[in-house]
Amino acid sequence: MENIINHFNKYLPLDEEEKLALTSRLTERKIKRRQFLLQEGDVCKSFTYVQSGCFKMYGVDDKGVEHNLAFAVEDDWISDIGSLHKEQPSKLFIEAIEPSVVLQLSKGDLWYLYINYPKFDRNFRVIIEDKYIELQDRLLQTVSATALNRYESFINQYPQLSNRLPSTQIASYLGVTPEFLSKIKNERFKK
Repeated sequence: MENIINHFNKYLPLDEEEKLALTSRLTERKIKRRQFLLQEGDVCKSFTYVQSGCFKMYGVDDKGVEHNLAFAVEDDWISDIGSLHKEQPSKLFIEAIEPSVVLQLSKGDLWYLYINYPKFDRNFRVIIEDKYIELQDRLLQTVSATALNRYESFINQYPQLSNRLPSTQIASYLGVTPEFLSKIKNERFKK
C-alpha cells in the first residue's frame, strides 16, 4: 500500500487517519495477462490503481478492429469514468497486457472518501483533470499531428512502454498500421 500512499502524497499529503480510511477500502487483485478488468457491455464498478503491470483501454469497431485509447502502467489509474459515474454499460475493454497487481476502489467507497475526507475529493479531482488533459492532447494530435509527431508524443508520454508493448498495440494507439509504424521508427532512427 506504500505506493498508493506515495502517489497521493504527490498531491495533498495524507495524514494517518486518511491513510487508514483509504487502505481499508482498497481491494488488491492479481490480474493475469489478457485478463479483463472491464468488458464492453459491463458497468464499470471501480477506479483502479496499477501497482505493477500494464493495461490497455480500447474499443472495438464494427469490423472487429481494436482501437487503443489509453495505457496504464505502474503508479497510474485506469477506469471507464463515464460508465462508472453514470452506471451505464461500457463501450470499452480494459485488459491486462502483462501480469499485474491492482488496487481497486468501488464507487461507493470513492464517494465515502470524498464526503468524509475532503483531501480525497481534491486529490481525485486533480487525477481526473490530468487524465482529461491527456485526452485533450491526444485528441488534438489525432486530428492535427503527423504520425511521426504522434509517435514521438507517445514516447514522451509513455517512455517505458516502447520496449514493453508489441508494435501492434502502439500502432493501434497511434491509428496507423504496424507496417507504417515500422517506417516511422526507421525514419526516426535515421534522424
